[in-house]
Amino acid sequence: MQYRSHRHQRTHRRLALSALAVAALLPFVPATAQAQANYPDKPIRLVVPFPAGGPTDTAARIIGQKMSETLKQPIVIDNRPGASGTIGTETVAKATPDGYTIVMLATPTLLAPYLLPRKGYDIFKDFAPIGNAYELPIVMVVNPHALPDVTNLQQYIAKAKANPGQMNYTSAGNGSFGHLSTELLKNLGHFDVQHVPYKGSAPAMSDVLAGQVPMMFSDMIAALPHIKAGKLRAIAVGSSKRVSFAHEVKTVAEQGFPGFDAASWGGLLAPAGTSKEIVAKLSAALRGALADPTVEQKMLGAGTVASYLPSDQFATRMRNDYAKWGKVIQDNGIKSD
Repeated sequence: MQYRSHRHQRTHRRLALSALAVAALLPFVPATAQAQANYPDKPIRLVVPFPAGGPTDTAARIIGQKMSETLKQPIVIDNRPGASGTIGTETVAKATPDGYTIVMLATPTLLAPYLLPRKGYDIFKDFAPIGNAYELPIVMVVNPHALPDVTNLQQYIAKAKANPGQMNYTSAGNGSFGHLSTELLKNLGHFDVQHVPYKGSAPAMSDVLAGQVPMMFSDMIAALPHIKAGKLRAIAVGSSKRVSFAHEVKTVAEQGFPGFDAASWGGLLAPAGTSKEIVAKLSAALRGALADPTVEQKMLGAGTVASYLPSDQFATRMRNDYAKWGKVIQDNGIKSD
């Protein structure tokens, strides 16, 4: 009996060794690779570092809903506003780089390091760009009663030069995109108008409508209803191309400043260390969402323009705009409120 027991043990050992040998011949699939292959298998959190209802939030919700259809998982919007978007963005910089926490970067957040002392992350080292998602056109508007003889950009500049330092303009605050765009135009056009900053675009717009301050560079979404009602006159679009929903308004570039391009934008980022495969999958879903005609129309209705750039081109845009607008900030000594 003892002999048979030993023989059975030897047989079991041979079978176990054979099984190990077969297993060694099979391809090894690391857990991380398996996770990437199955991605996504749970909801994705999209942090919007601005308040609900604004253009960045609206664009994120429209895009996220369509991307979720492609990815077969919900994309949950998480609003984390504050400090030009840096508070919410910092939470994503510290998130696990598994593709389940991403953020919508907007131009003000990109430029925040020039204006705010808070530096909880490095926008170029701590994130993996997914893709550009939208552009937010800005438009130069004047109060038609305060400036009745100004119907285009050159007339405005001529009037400013005839009254150096006596004309005012407003914006949503020191360091806002409207502020930076006007300062860049002043530098290029060699004219002087005084900045009257407000705390937010709504009160700034209110005083332009009232004629207290005659001009501002405004988000198109905020200005368009007043332009259509005749309460404001649009004299120039900041982006390099005219916008479809106000096609009659010429660009700054068309009115004597070739190459002028001032368009705020938004795009998706993942934490640094997120695998290239996951970034590529998210970027493809973003591209598909922005190509959908229904999404394009919804975004136009919200005042934004669907505008896809793949991750590498988006990274280049980030670096170029960081340098371009950083120079405007530094050359003009602009500081945050």
